[in-house]
Amino acid sequence: MAALRAVIFDFDGVLVDSEPLHFACLRDALAPEGIAVDETEYEQVYLAYDDRTAIRVAFERHAVPFDRARLEATSERKALLFQQRLPEIRFFPGARELVRDLAGALPLAIASGALRGEIEAILTAGGLRDAFSAVGGADDVERTKPDPMPFLAARDRLAAARAAGLSSRECVAFEDSVGGVASARAAGMSVVAVTNSCPAPKLGLAQRVVDSLERVTLADLHALAAEA
Repeated sequence: MAALRAVIFDFDGVLVDSEPLHFACLRDALAPEGIAVDETEYEQVYLAYDDRTAIRVAFERHAVPFDRARLEATSERKALLFQQRLPEIRFFPGARELVRDLAGALPLAIASGALRGEIEAILTAGGLRDAFSAVGGADDVERTKPDPMPFLAARDRLAAARAAGLSSRECVAFEDSVGGVASARAAGMSVVAVTNSCPAPKLGLAQRVVDSLERVTLADLHALAAEA
């Protein structure tokens, strides 16, 4: 039995409804390279990846030759497209309320495959940046999801900032993708999966699957951690 001491959120697809925008920007960034990606391919292949990994996998899957410079140029194109459309992003129902409720009781962190600058900008615009003791993006880790490193790094940042000696068993993670759930579970954390991006049957590795953050309470998370 473990006591809940911290909560770690994925960002895109959990707190903010940004996956459709990530898809559109990835599609538009790849198009000049002769690569056509549709929404089904995005959801099945690229959803849990950070931008650079998704772009590399797209080049490989579509048998388009590439080098480091071409990958970097495409990544920069995608980041610029996304930056230009940031005002379109909205928080999911219940996301703001849950974050505020939890922040009053526990240290919170972000472990995301997005760029940290993008995350910071959206949180700041949404008035939630102060709720998080640590924010980690794809540019903060050497290996991204489904590797456990993003969640382990978030745990360690929380331990250094507000929760000395924090263990993975004392953390609950929120995710929306198959790779994200696998990442958090490999990090040794209990997971709540929300079906914003994937149907429930695909998220079976999570201990809890919900269809909205509106239905999650602090008491639920304490109970989940106690089962670990």
